[in-house]
Amino acid sequence: MAATGAVRHLTVLYDADCPLCVHIRHWLLAQPLLLPITLVPAASWEARRRFPRLDHAATLREITVVGNSGQVWTGTDAFIVCLWALAEHRTKADWLATPAGRPFARAAMFTASAWRQAVRSEGQPGAVEEQPGAVEGPGCDDQCAVPR
Repeated sequence: MAATGAVRHLTVLYDADCPLCVHIRHWLLAQPLLLPITLVPAASWEARRRFPRLDHAATLREITVVGNSGQVWTGTDAFIVCLWALAEHRTKADWLATPAGRPFARAAMFTASAWRQAVRSEGQPGAVEEQPGAVEGPGCDDQCAVPR
């Protein structure tokens, strides 16, 4: 999706079956923000409703961030734009986006990806949402307590 315009809000699609991804979700919610971030489970009914043109299977394989004007970032770029939205990490994000910093961002993503593959549950992510009339069980929304 090619879109332009000022970024005023981000939606982060995260893998709800990945303990690392859920931990990072809680960490993001606890950070001082420079712009609002909404966190939505990847491939969920809500993600499909909000972004019907996205490849939702791909959002389960790789972190995806969507901007308010339809901008889409994946992988290393998604990681950097998440940091860019945080008050205490924007300077670091600016550096990670440079040719000198990008290898460090890629290395962080590679490490997180390897760890994620080692601990991710083997369930069928998104299966409940794909069944007509299915109701999701109780979940954690953006109002859940952040672990300390």
